Amino acid sequence: MSKSLSVIKIGGNVVDSPEALESFLDDFVALTKDRILVHGGGVMASQTLRQMGIEPRMVDGRRITDAETLKVAVSVYAGWLNKTIVAKLQARGCNAIGISGADGGVIEADIRPKKPIDYGFVGDVRSVDVKFLEMLLEQGLTPVICAVTHDGKGTLLNTNADTVASSVAKAMAAVRQVSLVFCFEKNGVLADPEDADSVIPRIDRACFEKMKASGAVSAGMIPKLDNAFAAINAGVHRVIIKNAANLGKTVGTVIKNE
Repeated sequence: MSKSLSVIKIGGNVVDSPEALESFLDDFVALTKDRILVHGGGVMASQTLRQMGIEPRMVDGRRITDAETLKVAVSVYAGWLNKTIVAKLQARGCNAIGISGADGGVIEADIRPKKPIDYGFVGDVRSVDVKFLEMLLEQGLTPVICAVTHDGKGTLLNTNADTVASSVAKAMAAVRQVSLVFCFEKNGVLADPEDADSVIPRIDRACFEKMKASGAVSAGMIPKLDNAFAAINAGVHRVIIKNAANLGKTVGTVIKNE
């Protein structure tokens, strides 16, 4: 196997906290292996929508995206947040390049079927251009990818950032030994959502299904875990869910294949 690669995803609650973001980026640039950063920004997108008088709609942690919501998502994810992160990485000596899925045609997606739920302009990833990402990495660039994809026909699509990270990790696993890290504001997957210290150190598929059935995991954690298992099953070497403040530490919840 060729060189190792870390695909690291940060969520909106980290991106929207100046102190948490600064600390995370310090740890991110300290990583010695090649890395790709994938970010969401749902918190800011929801705040912007509410300021416009539009109430955000979510189903199982995934955003219903009508035409106006899509405009906000693209503006927030691919605009302000993406370029802010890139600028902060540049200030730390990390030569980052911010891209959406449309840039270089790197991530194409199909609009999600309208049934059983019409999510609107939401994309399910069809393909990731590994050669394009390898070209950037070989030039010493660090890709910073936002959660906006395209359908190859001129339409931008909102795609869950966990899905983008998982899809990139799965694709890159064909040429690299890939670690996928989901970073957010909690210490890992919690047995008790009210207890920050109740981290489950390892989760396999059977455990996950039991937790879903009992309601122990819900909302945004469901797509995160779905994508984690999809990555492991597709050959990603290691998947871990952890607090963004612990990026450089061996803590969190490790996802196991069985």
